[in-house]
Amino acid sequence: MARPIVADVDLAAIAANLASVRRFARGVEVLAVVKANAYGHGLLRVLPALDGADGLALIELEAALALRAAGYSRPILLLEGFFEGAELEPISHHGLHIVVHDAEQVRMLETARLPARIGVYVKANTGMNRLGFAPADVPGVCARLEALKAGASIRLMMHFARADDDDGIAEPLARFERECGALTYPRSLANSAGVVRYGEIGGDGVRPGIMLYGATPFGRRSAEALGLVAAMTLRSQLIAVQTLAGGDTVGYGASFRASRAMRIGVVACGYADGYPRLAPNGTPVLVNGKRVPMAGRVSMDMVTVDLSAVPEATVGSDVVLWGNGLPVDEVAAMASTVGYELLCAVAPRVPFVVRGLRGG
Repeated sequence: MARPIVADVDLAAIAANLASVRRFARGVEVLAVVKANAYGHGLLRVLPALDGADGLALIELEAALALRAAGYSRPILLLEGFFEGAELEPISHHGLHIVVHDAEQVRMLETARLPARIGVYVKANTGMNRLGFAPADVPGVCARLEALKAGASIRLMMHFARADDDDGIAEPLARFERECGALTYPRSLANSAGVVRYGEIGGDGVRPGIMLYGATPFGRRSAEALGLVAAMTLRSQLIAVQTLAGGDTVGYGASFRASRAMRIGVVACGYADGYPRLAPNGTPVLVNGKRVPMAGRVSMDMVTVDLSAVPEATVGSDVVLWGNGLPVDEVAAMASTVGYELLCAVAPRVPFVVRGLRGG
């Protein structure tokens, strides 16, 4: 028999989350962000659930080409643009759109012989200080792109560093408007947190990412409060049960000590499966649908949990590590990280099962 761990991907949940995006930001273009293999869910695996999006956005050129090979014909935006001039030929040939964020990219575009007009998003740096032009330089960049021999279809974009904070959007938006407000190109401004705040941010297009997969982009607002549905449920089973006496310890480093006689369940899931090694004692796990606390250090292939609240649990009992009934964001917070990381880190050895839009 196969090891019982599995990542269950619910396509209907992703489609429902996309519908929530449409409710937050009505009547605008939606580019669904599918970078990092659709946040760990599987790029081609989730494609049917994103049929309601106007296009996709990702980082990896090879992934964009795989989408084209699979028959995807809608716009695809490369969020970091291109890295060398040789990439421009396949980008142009396959009708991909690019983000331009650096003067060297503009120079490469000016010297390239492109067979067709290319879609370009000019990125303004309004405070994230990773990628993008100073807003005052954006008009000049747009003028250079307009002069390309093959021409360019230009849009403007930015990325909020603190869209999840109450005071995180006013200053970047004001800076953008001061320097770029006279430009009439369409604008793509909002990521997932910005989508929720679209009424304040505006723009002609949005780029939702983490919210599509049912996790929250906010530190203080849960996915459930936003009306989002978990798309990935990491499931396993108990593979052993140990009975401890008071004073007995569990696992490496003896980080958990029983205060009384108790039962400990052993779950087939560890950090080699992508579960966070730093998850401490008390991190919630569901056994037979009931919350139990982790008890002992996460090891490579196993975690151990306190079964006191589930006396009926035995070998073969169902376990949920995160997902349906247990938000990935809650587990991530216990491990001092974010849900994004956990979803992206599910290991290749974990099999995926898809349900929802295909197969019921």
